[in-house]
Amino acid sequence: MRLLVLGGTVFLSKAVAVTALARGHDVTVVARGESGEPPEGARFVKADRDSPDGLSALAGEHFDAVVDVARLPGQVKSALDTLAATTGHWTFVSSCSAYADEATPGQTVETGVLRDPVPDDSLDPDIEKYGASKVTCENLVLAAKPGRAFVVRAGLIVGNGDPSYRFGHWPDRIAEGGEVLAPGAPDELVQYVDVRDLAEWILDAAESDTTGVYDGISLPMTRADFLTQIAEGLDVSPRFTWVDQEFLQEHGVKPWSGEQSLGLWLPLPEYAGFLSRDTSTAIAAGLRIRPLAETARDWYATLDERPVPNAEGSRYKALTREKEAEILAAWHARD
Repeated sequence: MRLLVLGGTVFLSKAVAVTALARGHDVTVVARGESGEPPEGARFVKADRDSPDGLSALAGEHFDAVVDVARLPGQVKSALDTLAATTGHWTFVSSCSAYADEATPGQTVETGVLRDPVPDDSLDPDIEKYGASKVTCENLVLAAKPGRAFVVRAGLIVGNGDPSYRFGHWPDRIAEGGEVLAPGAPDELVQYVDVRDLAEWILDAAESDTTGVYDGISLPMTRADFLTQIAEGLDVSPRFTWVDQEFLQEHGVKPWSGEQSLGLWLPLPEYAGFLSRDTSTAIAAGLRIRPLAETARDWYATLDERPVPNAEGSRYKALTREKEAEILAAWHARD
């Protein structure tokens, strides 16, 4: 299969390219070449997708399948204008941020309401428009590739190469053992997807010509199971202390990501639907989720240096050990 990966140098798109090469496919990756290196064995085409003719070097080429992870509609529109007529299967990696309702648990692709789209030619990188921009990208792909489009609304993607620290904080902290601050309540739900599993599914879909719109994320699991399975993967036995969200907020802990944050924790009830989507149709369509213990073990084993959250110049941001100890002491002393 001749595969074109629009990207291919960072995280998910690179995982797709690497996996495709391992399967024996002919892989071309297109990127600026500024964020990472293309995988060995792939043909690399340097291009600026912000330019209307940024993909002109590929005009007229035939590819059996295309994978695009862009978030700017103007980039997606230009790619389709250049390549839609000469390509086959087209995967677009969207996001669960495309959904407008983040509060209702158990939503599906069929029941979830999408955000209002932005203009088709938008190149606005405003992160506040991320979800709406993904909606527009989806619409462009579905219109240009009827019957050949595979749209994956990815949830939280975790694993090696993750540029965020939303998942990584947990195996790194749990590996140290001792008393670990666990946010919220044990029965609150979380979801994730290992980057390798998502890449495998994307390639499976291209090879089998699977089409449709799916949420690319695991079935929901309780936060207690999430933390316990990470501990099992690292062969440690920490003591989890559950601290309610009001107390965390009062003590300056931020949700989701950033400095002094706890990943995979979001305030309830306003985000009760964000990590509790019903993804059974994706599982039925072939998405395989490896054991969380394996994901955690591999993350911890393959990171060359342990991150120091919030260190100067570090891309990793999360709750520091000092802040965690301070909050736990206050929690135990509250009575």
